[in-house]
Amino acid sequence: MPESSRSNLPRQVADAYVDDLIALDPITGTHLGVRESAGRLPDFSPEGQEAVAGLARRTLALLDEAERVPGADSDAERRCARLLRERLTAELAVHDADEGLCAVSNMRSPVHSIRIVFTVMPTETEDDWAAIAQRLRAVPAALEGYRASLALGLERKLLGGPRATATFVGQLADWAGGEDGPGWFGQYAAGRPDALSEGLRTELAEAGEEANASVAALRDWMRDVYSPAVADAPDTVGRERYQRWTRFFNGTDLDLDQAYAYGWSEYHRLIAEMRTEADRILPGSDPWQALAHLDVHGTHIEGVDEVRAWLQELMDEAIEKLDGTHFELAERVRRVESHIAPAGGAAAPYYTGPSEDFSRPGRTWLPVDGQTRFPVYDLVSTWYHEGVPGHHLQIAQWVHVADSLSRYQATIGMVSANAEGWALYAERLMDELGFLPDAERRLGYLDAQMMRACRVIVDIGMHVGLEIPADSPFHPGERWTPELAQEFFQRHSSRPPAFVESELTRYLSMPGQAIGYKLGERAWLLGRERAREAHGDAFDAKKWHMAALSQGPLGLDDLVDEISRL
Repeated sequence: MPESSRSNLPRQVADAYVDDLIALDPITGTHLGVRESAGRLPDFSPEGQEAVAGLARRTLALLDEAERVPGADSDAERRCARLLRERLTAELAVHDADEGLCAVSNMRSPVHSIRIVFTVMPTETEDDWAAIAQRLRAVPAALEGYRASLALGLERKLLGGPRATATFVGQLADWAGGEDGPGWFGQYAAGRPDALSEGLRTELAEAGEEANASVAALRDWMRDVYSPAVADAPDTVGRERYQRWTRFFNGTDLDLDQAYAYGWSEYHRLIAEMRTEADRILPGSDPWQALAHLDVHGTHIEGVDEVRAWLQELMDEAIEKLDGTHFELAERVRRVESHIAPAGGAAAPYYTGPSEDFSRPGRTWLPVDGQTRFPVYDLVSTWYHEGVPGHHLQIAQWVHVADSLSRYQATIGMVSANAEGWALYAERLMDELGFLPDAERRLGYLDAQMMRACRVIVDIGMHVGLEIPADSPFHPGERWTPELAQEFFQRHSSRPPAFVESELTRYLSMPGQAIGYKLGERAWLLGRERAREAHGDAFDAKKWHMAALSQGPLGLDDLVDEISRL
């Protein structure tokens, strides 16, 4: 697909960028429902990364011209231009610092992107499976490009963290299979319908084996070459790199010390509320004793199929009660599906958005990892976060109003802290509206909020090397390390040790991302409060919610400015 050279209004520049990016990144194309992308994978090599960066630079030059065109100062054009400039500038800062040459993570790497894209591909027809076979054949080259980037990073002393590397090697071992199983890609290919032609079934089996073999080859290189080379590297990134990643994930040039202090203030507020709810559940207990009590004696859902159906009912109920009262939802936005996550990924639930035509709806995903008994306290506010009124309502609404946005705003222009902040705001909104009526569900909600406050504390604290405050009940006066962070997180979480370890690895390998939940929530609350002050008694929460959701994504600085005006 040729790169567009048009420079008209900002929304047209943004739409042309999406077209050109899909040509370079067919994974993005598949998530948007572009069928022509189905048989290909991106080039993850240094050359492929530079091609994406070159597109960003050329788009910014076109945007400079577009902002001088008559009509570019309208609200719609202005918001689109703000987002496009902020996002591309942040992405280029990360690229120009060669961060793509040390991209090792337990959640965010080219290998994770490849696995996830197969889970959202259509599988209804012979042509669908033929495209899957073609994409499976593309896996070895894609992984080799990724390996080449990491190898160049080794040459330039740009190193992934040893903790993330060790976890990633373990994931690759699980996905490669071997004596204990067929491997992830082979198992995926084996799930094809029996009605497919014999030739296509053979092609899928062979392509799945080739993909598995390439995962095994990457595993061996990571284990034998990369892991020893990074053994003495730090797991943390330091203030300069952290500030760069904070802009990338949050869309703001954050005052890190002020944000760290905010995390502690939320910690103290939440611990007091948690103690009140814990005493209602198990008098005289602390919050985590009460949560442990709920693990055994609280309300549970038994069975994987049953919990999937229960989560679907929870989202359906939320839609029925919120639509027309606090939101105004289009019929296609009301459709969201609950799914069980494929084995082998990270421990946390997640959401995938709808395709542009809604032929694939928004979906929530629950990792089970062999679990068959599910405490309700740990699920309710999480599904308000992942599904309704959280990620699904925001992301599906962007797609629904795409005609009034640019395609970029409606799809790939998401800012992590905006989306995660909205989802955490959604949890709080459901508490405000009385959807957490008993101590069991409310303590689960507060536990989830505490996790997000702890993220701000430990993510900033350990990467920047800050001191633990004197009024902290945990190691006052010491400086954060990953080991202290894991101990602190475990003490203040109902989650099992494996989950906590997965979380800490995530924070170490995605610096600045985890703070966006609480800081994004703060931005949404501040914008709502300013809008309420401006309108006084005439403030209409339903109207404000829909206007805010329909304006598309923005970085946190721009978000507060825009939603305060609504």
